[in-house]
Amino acid sequence: MGKQVSNLTNISPYKTFIKFCFAILLMTVSCFNIQAQSLNTNKKYTIGGISVLGNSSFGEQTIINFSGLKKDQEINIPGEEIGNAIKKLWGTKLFNNIEVYVTNIENNIAYLQIRLEDLPQLNELKVNGVKKGKIEGIVEDNKLKKGTKVTENLITNTKNFLTRKYKKEGFLNTKVHINTIEVKDSLKTARVNMVLNIDKGEKVKIKDIVFNGNEMISDKKLRKAMKSTKKINRLRILKRSKFVDSAYQADLSSVVDKFKEHGYRDARIVSDSIIYNNDKTISININVTEGDLYTFGDIKFIGNTVYTDKQLNNILRIKKGDTYNGVLLQERIADNSKPDANDITNAYQNNGYLFSTIRQVEVSADNNVIDMEIRITEGKPAYFNSVSVVGNERTNDHVIYRELKTRPGQLYSKAEVVRTVRELGQLGFFDAQEISPNFNNPNPVEGTIDMEYSVKETGSSQIELQGGYGGGGFIGTLGLSFNNFSMKNIFNKEAYKPVPMGDGQRLALRLQASRFFQTYSFQFSEPWLGGKKPVQFSTSISHTKQFLFDFINRRADRSRSFNITGITFGLAKRLSVPDNYFTLSNAIGYQRYDLNNYNTGLFTFGDGYSNNLSYTIGLTRNNTRFDPIFPTGGSNFSITAKFSFPYSTVNGVDYTALREERDLNESITQNVNSTPSQVQNARDRISEIDQERFKWLEFYKINFKGDWYNEIAKNLVLRPLVEFGFLGAYNNDRGAIPFERFFVGGDGLGQFSLDGREAIQLRGYPNQSLAPYDKSTGQVFNDGATIYNKFSLELRYPVTLKASAKIYGLAFLEAGNSWNSFKDYNPFNVNRSAGMGVRIFMPAFGLLGIDFGHGFDPLPGTTEKHGWETHFIIGQQF
Repeated sequence: MGKQVSNLTNISPYKTFIKFCFAILLMTVSCFNIQAQSLNTNKKYTIGGISVLGNSSFGEQTIINFSGLKKDQEINIPGEEIGNAIKKLWGTKLFNNIEVYVTNIENNIAYLQIRLEDLPQLNELKVNGVKKGKIEGIVEDNKLKKGTKVTENLITNTKNFLTRKYKKEGFLNTKVHINTIEVKDSLKTARVNMVLNIDKGEKVKIKDIVFNGNEMISDKKLRKAMKSTKKINRLRILKRSKFVDSAYQADLSSVVDKFKEHGYRDARIVSDSIIYNNDKTISININVTEGDLYTFGDIKFIGNTVYTDKQLNNILRIKKGDTYNGVLLQERIADNSKPDANDITNAYQNNGYLFSTIRQVEVSADNNVIDMEIRITEGKPAYFNSVSVVGNERTNDHVIYRELKTRPGQLYSKAEVVRTVRELGQLGFFDAQEISPNFNNPNPVEGTIDMEYSVKETGSSQIELQGGYGGGGFIGTLGLSFNNFSMKNIFNKEAYKPVPMGDGQRLALRLQASRFFQTYSFQFSEPWLGGKKPVQFSTSISHTKQFLFDFINRRADRSRSFNITGITFGLAKRLSVPDNYFTLSNAIGYQRYDLNNYNTGLFTFGDGYSNNLSYTIGLTRNNTRFDPIFPTGGSNFSITAKFSFPYSTVNGVDYTALREERDLNESITQNVNSTPSQVQNARDRISEIDQERFKWLEFYKINFKGDWYNEIAKNLVLRPLVEFGFLGAYNNDRGAIPFERFFVGGDGLGQFSLDGREAIQLRGYPNQSLAPYDKSTGQVFNDGATIYNKFSLELRYPVTLKASAKIYGLAFLEAGNSWNSFKDYNPFNVNRSAGMGVRIFMPAFGLLGIDFGHGFDPLPGTTEKHGWETHFIIGQQF
């Protein structure tokens, strides 16, 4: 509001003239914002009318309403009312150049005029300097949608936001320029086009990090403590040397923690500075003060009744005289980085004391010896009042509740909450990254807590539909896998959405066919047989028909076939000892092998059959957490043994004589002096002997597999793996069977054969190429091995772990080989490889991936290293 002009009544004529001239002068000064009139200071006036002047799309009455002023309202001039009116108009964020004038006064009635202009609306926005995919985010973050009112504040805030944003990402030289161009239209609406130019420049690399003031801890150790801020090192791959301010600030705290870990409790960062070098890099100078070296003195526990001092000291594991380590002390009291850490807080929370509080207090620091008190307020034990699950729409409640380790009325245990999150994630029906335990209605007085597990369902069914060219012809595959099936609703039409779902059962159907083979398989499993105990029942039925390849006309000879039909029944039970991560599994399987004029190197008889009745027992311990697709911790060990009945001990066949007779006939076939008829007769007899040997397969088979998952940095997971397998015979005269063998090399995906063979992944080499090799004869045994071992080291890092698609990259080192006897077995005589790959998991299609592996050793029977091999992974488990 402008200055008030005094009343000219009762003033002498010459003074009147002076006052009048002064009033005219005031009227010409725009900063006063009020037209000169005859006003009394601090006198109330009645608003006689309000007019509006200026370029605005809003109606006059609307603007007056925005101002809060009304006709016949009494106001002071000058006074708060007009000032508040101007504030309200500014507060609408709709107008610009707002001024209020008094245009006329008649007998204490003032007439006002509001002069303003509409703020321009944003018409079009053009963003230069960033990728198209980033523009939408910039618009959302800065509210730059079409129609937004463009103010100086908006422009300034946008510049500051983008500059800070890109500097945090390492673009220290970011420059942001915003230009607005007025647009005129027929509606006379104020509009502007905005051009947003972003010049991020290059990310600034760190040439050097220099510490000053440190004497006891070297620069190298301090730089190592900085996890994300690294100076240029061309040999380092995983961490770049780009400067990111947010990461740098966190790393400064890590430097202080490094001093505290070595006893320098009073260490601190005095100052830090960034120096811009001429080569467009920066150097960082960090000035520190170490302070004195401290040691632990007496450590006393105050308030503990549940645990004795001795028990708590066994968890704390810090003794008087130890070098002071504040970081370690905090971890032993409450390690927030590990939900299942062995610390004092978890000891209490796993025993029901959810409401306990534990604080460490320094009571003395004389002579650089710190005496500590760990003060514990135990509170009342907490019990679960209610336990619920939200977010499941397809999965039935009983499928979820049977996996919960926490029950109403049960004593609270943090370990059981963590275990429940793992079990829900392992089901495969929910996004493991989205499972959240929510603590509701905590009541320390009553000692109760309501537990709610929030889940987000993800697609649990998969479809495999593919076609390709291989093995001399087109191969088509149709596979359906329903991992949350409901068999009881199979005849309920209303349950088909598109199939009956929700009971946690698994149903899989697969059909694969080409000119040379046909494969059909059906699998079903119920994880809780009877619904009361975690006893899994599973069954599978399969049939495959293979046709011999005719090398003359290069077609499948359908008159010569090898048929395999099999059925398996299995039971697996979770154990409670040694702990409840163990599973004991049992299975009985039967396969029938029928050969119809099918003569290959694998079999010495082309017509006949074999029967395989076997029993498999396995012990598995799996405590991987939490996401089964991308585990970040835990391990998975399994050992299985597969046995057939020892027929040779009861059937009365003299296998020693058969072996000797077979060896004799084998020598006839290899003797150059044997006549063709003698050779043919010898081969026929060998076929008869082998038909007798393999009429009922006799064998035992041992497999071991173990892998570990270690999160060595945030989301960076190291996975070591060891595998071993052995196929043996009860009776050496009867010999090893031609089925159930190990085929090492390649992507590890099982082929169409159902003869019990195991395809062992070893990337960097062709599929099933690392066969046993006899150096003395130069013979490669391509019919599979009876022994193998494999070592693998894999480093994984996720790109995204969202429910729609989980993607992670990997790098690997692998080594392995196969043998046919223990006399040749050497676990370190292996073929080595290295490479990298990517995995993509989509709920509808399962796991997809590609690996590029480099084999460093020659294939059996060759002399040059194999080199690069590409592997496509489809449907392989993790």
